[in-house]
Amino acid sequence: MPRNSIDGLQGRPATTTDTATPCRAAVRRGDRISRQGATIYFQPAEELYAVWPRPTCIVADGPYGVSGFPGDLHTAATLGEWYRPHVAAWSERATPETTLWFWNTEVGWAGVHPVLDELGWEYRACHIWDKGLGHVAGNANSETLRKLPVVTEVCVQYVRRAEFQVEGRSASMQEWLRHEWMRSGLPLYKANAACGVKNAATRKYLTADHLWYYPPADAFGQIADYVNAHGRPDGRPYFSVDGRAPITLETWAKLRAKFHCPIGVTNVWQHPQVGGKERINGERRAMQYKYRSLHGSQKPLKLVEIGIAASTDPGDVVWEPFGGLCPAAISSISLGRVCVSAEIIPEFFFAAAHRLQSVA
Repeated sequence: MPRNSIDGLQGRPATTTDTATPCRAAVRRGDRISRQGATIYFQPAEELYAVWPRPTCIVADGPYGVSGFPGDLHTAATLGEWYRPHVAAWSERATPETTLWFWNTEVGWAGVHPVLDELGWEYRACHIWDKGLGHVAGNANSETLRKLPVVTEVCVQYVRRAEFQVEGRSASMQEWLRHEWMRSGLPLYKANAACGVKNAATRKYLTADHLWYYPPADAFGQIADYVNAHGRPDGRPYFSVDGRAPITLETWAKLRAKFHCPIGVTNVWQHPQVGGKERINGERRAMQYKYRSLHGSQKPLKLVEIGIAASTDPGDVVWEPFGGLCPAAISSISLGRVCVSAEIIPEFFFAAAHRLQSVA
């Protein structure tokens, strides 16, 4: 069983310095530490996806293609193919309730987006982390720069598309809803009577154009009940995925991602780079330059919490496949979520383990 203390992971002593720089020999592949529903593994995420519980939220802060940490790619040119096996695993294990928060640079995200789209992830919004001028103060020489100073990263929201089978091919929810109604033989305008509305059912729920709306569970139930009562008997059951009964209202409600829109929060996140007590200091080994911060791109807990809180409920599972200092694990504890994180750089894992242990 995972230990709740890093003093002896897997029964062995663990050491650290005052700057949270660990002894590399202190951790071994397969080590893990757990606390209050959060578990951090010292193991590649691709070895864990199959055994982790299905996620409601994935916080992905992996390679950027900027040589930002040991093992990062040197350019963003091949990021899409690097991420492909991970995205495929996310697609297999996710459900339509799952939201992905994908952190990267703007060009890194641009290279990965086609892979995400191909493998079943639907774009929702791009959130800009504006770190402010303090991020480049004293480090930007306008005499030599050939571009404006960069003070941003992106966190892009995706949801797992619900997919249905229509005549042997994969179809969207919109296509499936309209197909099921049409094969009943009923005229489309009858959907309005089924829902007790003037024209919203045909204009929103069963439309074939870009103005389609997801029908809430009660509206879906009214449509399904009406069609199964009045549609061609030889086509029953309608709005079923197993051929035995229509989808229940509870199941229907789980066929789209959760989202609780926070008041006063937009897609531009103005927040300085991590500093003060939240910043983890230490030596970053195998790097071209020396830094006081252990991690080159430590994410503010406040920003990570925005995504997790908006897309999950208490008790839901959060994945953090590229943990780094594991901000999703720390945030999940404060939010009452379950989190599984993976990290493969010893310094990062050890610092994240200490961080997990010290959460109030």
